[in-house]
Amino acid sequence: MLTRLLDQDRAHLAFTVDGLAAEARQGDTLLTAMLADGLDHIRTSEFGDGRRAGFCWMGACQDCWVLVEGRGVVRACTTLVEPGMKVVRR
Repeated sequence: MLTRLLDQDRAHLAFTVDGLAAEARQGDTLLTAMLADGLDHIRTSEFGDGRRAGFCWMGACQDCWVLVEGRGVVRACTTLVEPGMKVVRR
């Protein structure tokens, strides 16, 4: 789990993950927001090695792909949260 230590005064943004309410701070990536909001994983590996919570955090791998309504599949580590975003973990 990720704990937010700095920048706690940035504007709050509401979005959803798998239909459930989630909260981010302005400037957060999806990966940061999802983990800081209490999710313990971003996806389950299709290769059978369990839950995944991102690997490289810089857009070089495919470990954090999520589906964003209206945008398709994106990397959670490089996609900034926008108000009202609807995210589905795959």
